[in-house]
Amino acid sequence: MTSSMTAFTRQQSEQEWGSLTWEIRSINHRYLETSVRLPDIFRGLENQIRELVRTSLARGKVDCQLRYAAQEIPGSSISINEELVQQVLEANARIQKTLGVKRLPCSMEILRWPGVISERMLDNKGLEAAALDLFKFALGDLIATREREGLELNGFLEKRVALIRELVTEMRNKMPDILIAQKQSLHQRLEKLKAELEPTRLEQEVTLLVQKADVDEELDRLDAHLGEVERILAADEQKGRRLDFLMQELNREANTLSSKSIVVETTRSAVEMKVLIEQMREQIQNIE
Repeated sequence: MTSSMTAFTRQQSEQEWGSLTWEIRSINHRYLETSVRLPDIFRGLENQIRELVRTSLARGKVDCQLRYAAQEIPGSSISINEELVQQVLEANARIQKTLGVKRLPCSMEILRWPGVISERMLDNKGLEAAALDLFKFALGDLIATREREGLELNGFLEKRVALIRELVTEMRNKMPDILIAQKQSLHQRLEKLKAELEPTRLEQEVTLLVQKADVDEELDRLDAHLGEVERILAADEQKGRRLDFLMQELNREANTLSSKSIVVETTRSAVEMKVLIEQMREQIQNIE
């Protein structure tokens, strides 16, 4: 299946402890390049994220970003070590007895004592597991998006291949008549100039000029390259680099057709081919 390298997905998960949001962007790139941005408490996931991307995608510049918003729950965000509070009060009573004074500490003094108040510890393993599951879902959505866009690109390329084939067929059908007309035209011009050439030599020169204008080989190579483009589009393999190479070959043949053109009609067909090939080349830059 043809896959585009350009896609975006945003997936969010709401939990009692907060929310997680993954954003994954991918654009075209010669190789696979992955960028991962994580909150500090999720740093341990980076290698796993990179490995998942590496085993799922072949090419593209992929930017993965995780956002985490903790949920504040009134009355449960901190805990009080009541056993420690009791120990502090008992120690305060003993000290006051020794000193011969009597004063209970205020509640804020007790709360400021180290260890009396502790923030609720988060389950990091649970958070990481939730973030990893959400990433796998987001990555799957990104791949599906790339495949949908790739399907559209596939249709775009197939249409251009069909149009180029029509031009090749049209040129192939017209070339015999064009060559005959060119040969007759050369004879007529030489007769008007009353050139004093031997009939045999004249025929050799005319034949040579006509051979130089023959484009059967170029048309055959165009047919072969177009067939290879169609084969690659239908195959289950990486396509981008191979298609890019074939665009270079198609363009080379179209340039040769243009340089060997002897009538306006074939020049116009060669130019149309080059336009179609360039349209294909631009879109192929986005194919994985």
